[in-house]
Amino acid sequence: MREFPDRWQGVILAAIGVVATGWLAATGRLGLYIHPRYFVFTVVMAVVATAFVVAAFAVLAVGRRRATDAAGTLDAEDPAPLGADDEHDHEHGPTARSRSASVRRRAASLAGAAVVLAAGVALLVLPPATLSTATAENRELNSVAAVGDAPTELVGGDTSAFTVKDWALVLRQGPDPADFPGAVELTGFVLPSPDSDDVFYVTRFTVTCCAVDAQPVGVPVHLPGWQERFAADDWVAVEGRIAAAPADAAVPTVLVPETIEPTGEPETPYVH
Repeated sequence: MREFPDRWQGVILAAIGVVATGWLAATGRLGLYIHPRYFVFTVVMAVVATAFVVAAFAVLAVGRRRATDAAGTLDAEDPAPLGADDEHDHEHGPTARSRSASVRRRAASLAGAAVVLAAGVALLVLPPATLSTATAENRELNSVAAVGDAPTELVGGDTSAFTVKDWALVLRQGPDPADFPGAVELTGFVLPSPDSDDVFYVTRFTVTCCAVDAQPVGVPVHLPGWQERFAADDWVAVEGRIAAAPADAAVPTVLVPETIEPTGEPETPYVH
């Protein structure tokens, strides 16, 4: 009977994953974890997994019932006579080896139960949340992997639909601010600059496959005293112009804001 708890743990863990995936898809929050191109595939796999989980519950239930019936039959029969060694074990209790094995089995069962409980809390209890500065500070901002390094024709084009990622790529190439006389409008969360107190980055995460490979991309905003108005992770809407950065900005080009206001987290917080 001791193998059943361990078997049930695996099935319950799979069921938690299926329920969490279905709930995220139904509430439109699946994009917090994976790229939209994988939505259909993930939902289909969740449906397939649901069938396997239901089958596993049925198989385990039947197996447990048979084991219970077999144990009841054995208990009803006369016990076999004890040999000399059996009599010694019966008199002196379990051996050190059997006690050690029992302790190991119990520890493994408790560890498995803890994993199941942690997964249930993380996936079904805690609300899903976007990645934040805690993640961004541990990953390279505006890396080649995040914004790309191929030449683009962004200069001279229509910038009205540019995302934070597009502007990060433009500024990475060291453009002449005169090439972008129009207003720039961006929304992102505040990421403090590690090099200048007068600069923060309006930041988003770009996701290639899932949140595990997410990389931060951001546009430096020069705004002395910004800490008095905003905190790290605050979402802001910025409108301003591209300009050569002051000497204390530690970057060659910045966005000088004309208006900047707090805003709510957008429905789609990542860029792709």
